[in-house]
Amino acid sequence: MNRRTRTVYLVPYVLWILLFVVAPILLIVYYSFFDVDGNLTVDNYIHFFTPVYLKMTASSFWYAFLITVFTLLISYPTAYLLTKLKHKQLWLLLIILPTWINLLLKAYAFIGIFGTYGAANQFLELMGIGSKQILFTDFSFLFVSTYIFIPFMILPIFNAIEEINPTLIQASRDLGASSLTTFRRVIFPLTADGVKSGCQAVFIPALSLFMITRLIAGNRVITLGTAIEEHFLVTQDWGMGSTIGVFLIIAMILIMFLTGSKKKRGVRK
Repeated sequence: MNRRTRTVYLVPYVLWILLFVVAPILLIVYYSFFDVDGNLTVDNYIHFFTPVYLKMTASSFWYAFLITVFTLLISYPTAYLLTKLKHKQLWLLLIILPTWINLLLKAYAFIGIFGTYGAANQFLELMGIGSKQILFTDFSFLFVSTYIFIPFMILPIFNAIEEINPTLIQASRDLGASSLTTFRRVIFPLTADGVKSGCQAVFIPALSLFMITRLIAGNRVITLGTAIEEHFLVTQDWGMGSTIGVFLIIAMILIMFLTGSKKKRGVRK
């Protein structure tokens, strides 16, 4: 393929990036310098560093961290188990299948499950515990968020485990290493890049959640995504909403930079 042909194929990609990545970011930065009355100002950036927004930022990072940790704790052993199954591709497909369902539909499904007369409370009644307030709590928010993000964590970890040369694990065992040592010194280091990719795929979107906070947490959990939604759709303060978006973009770029892989460490079969 000559240089001219490569350039022709590159044009649609560059146009896509410019129109749907660069242009929206520039628009967000542009609107962040205007107040609610349309006047040019930098007060939005000053206002962002007030206790209200700093507390909201800390809350967003805390909940995103918890969601990522819970998702990782469930996804890693699940991904490892999948690689040992006979029909692992089929099981992986069944895990990924829920991602094809609209997020709003899944949220409403959990409203029914966690509601006062939902399946969860019916089970508690059956166990003799009694009805509990499950919906509109931190538990329901973390549970639903973790459930939604699990496939995005499992997939990169599954691929990383699949790429490990089995002779390395066999060599570790031949040298007398225990299963725990083999996991700690061989398996996990070789799958670290998959874990990082999974954490990126979970932590970054978890920072900007807003639909789940409204429907499942009942706005008791306030995140940067919730604030952006409020400013754009309720208060009509596009400037402040854009300013929060700018800081959210910066945070996402920093996270990608800090968790990025500098080199490939996996060993292919």
